[in-house]
Amino acid sequence: MYNKHMFEVSNGMTTKEKLEILADAAKYDVACTSSGVKREGKKGFLGNSVACGICHSFGADGRCISLLKVLLTNNCAYDCKYCVNRSSNDVPRAAFEPDELCRLVIEFYKRNYIEGLFLSSGVWNNPTFTMEKMCEALYLLRTKYRFNGYIHVKTIPGASDDLLSMAGYLADRVSINLELPTAESLSKLAPNKSFKTILEPMGKMTDTISAHRLAIGKDARMERSGINRYLSNSIFNSNHTQTRVDGTTVHAIGVKGPSISSAQTALAKVDSKLQRAFAPAGQSTQMIIGATPETDLTLIQTTQSLYQNYDLKRVFYSAYIPLNEDDALPSMDTAVPLLREHRLYQADWLLRYYGFTANELLSEERPNFNELLDPKCDWALRHLGDFPVEVQRASYDDLLRVPGIGPKSATRIVQARRYGHLDFDNLKKMGVVLKRAHYFITCNGRMMYKIPIEEQYITNCLTADNRKENWQIHHQNEQYVQMSLFSDYHMSASG
Repeated sequence: MYNKHMFEVSNGMTTKEKLEILADAAKYDVACTSSGVKREGKKGFLGNSVACGICHSFGADGRCISLLKVLLTNNCAYDCKYCVNRSSNDVPRAAFEPDELCRLVIEFYKRNYIEGLFLSSGVWNNPTFTMEKMCEALYLLRTKYRFNGYIHVKTIPGASDDLLSMAGYLADRVSINLELPTAESLSKLAPNKSFKTILEPMGKMTDTISAHRLAIGKDARMERSGINRYLSNSIFNSNHTQTRVDGTTVHAIGVKGPSISSAQTALAKVDSKLQRAFAPAGQSTQMIIGATPETDLTLIQTTQSLYQNYDLKRVFYSAYIPLNEDDALPSMDTAVPLLREHRLYQADWLLRYYGFTANELLSEERPNFNELLDPKCDWALRHLGDFPVEVQRASYDDLLRVPGIGPKSATRIVQARRYGHLDFDNLKKMGVVLKRAHYFITCNGRMMYKIPIEEQYITNCLTADNRKENWQIHHQNEQYVQMSLFSDYHMSASG
């Protein structure tokens, strides 16, 4: 096991050799799909940040935008059963010097390989030592190398508040991984971690982000797109009751924002004079899916609680990949639950933008989604008594609940029906996906086809329609390869 002598162990490696180890080790961390922050370039600095997309996404001008996704070190003092880098595993170990990592980022940026950095790390010696090294790298990148581009950092639970605060001012987005949806599962698979050491810094980060936003004259809560935040049944509604991650029922924070002390507000006012905002792209977290037996209901209840109590920008799901043999883990031949992961991301979207709640989507009687259907169709089939919906009269909230109708098409329907009657051709031109929607709507009192409103019949039809897409999602791990920085280019890098 390598710890304080890690730099000496890595001294014989070139930067390229370290990068091959640490970039590959970082592939199990889920990075953000959009930066969430827009920052123009400025004189004397290198880089900028485009809000519309980071990490193999596309910018408004059509450019492919990417991050260098890497660990500071894969050495780890913890022995989490699901992790390939756990202390008991015999794997090649490496570590970057902070300045060495900075040079790598800048050289890749100059060559137009990347536009930002995603930095995570194993727990090197202890959380505080690890965060010191990560903050040193970020500080050098922002000051010595004057890098103005996007940075997403995975912070280490258990590090000091000062280091977490420094990370927030140096990075654009911060993450503190919850790892697993219940305290029992976390204790079983990650004995060195606890909900307390994860949720306490997450709460402090939330309060500091909110205090900083108030200090610069913005709403304490993170901004969410469109009017869907204010849907009558939105989980962000201030009078919505929900359950915390620890199981206690509370009154949702809603638009009021978290409780912020006067000291935090004063600190934020002082810090707001600095040129850098505090975590302007917000905070996110990650949960592993399939390593433990929790139901989909438990997962989305935890997700809902995290959004309400910690105002997270995103909750990410990572399908469990069997890497280690252990009695507490699924067997090594267990299939990666990619389709389940996909359905949870779709359900997450319904929570944030469609006015659904966790207890509406699933119940104790039916605690898991039908993986062959998207969660909105699955919900609609469980509530056929609410359908069909008449598009000429239904409210915006009700239209949003129809499979195949999204926020844009619902808005177009509400606006267009003021001027005349709609037909199914009109709906198709407005962006309604009729192959799903036609089972659940009427237009001027008529359905598109004469069909029985019966759960099994509609389920069979929708499943047949989704068969090709479901197969592709389920088998994508067979063709998935971690992007390599060395496949097409032969570069020399100094050690």
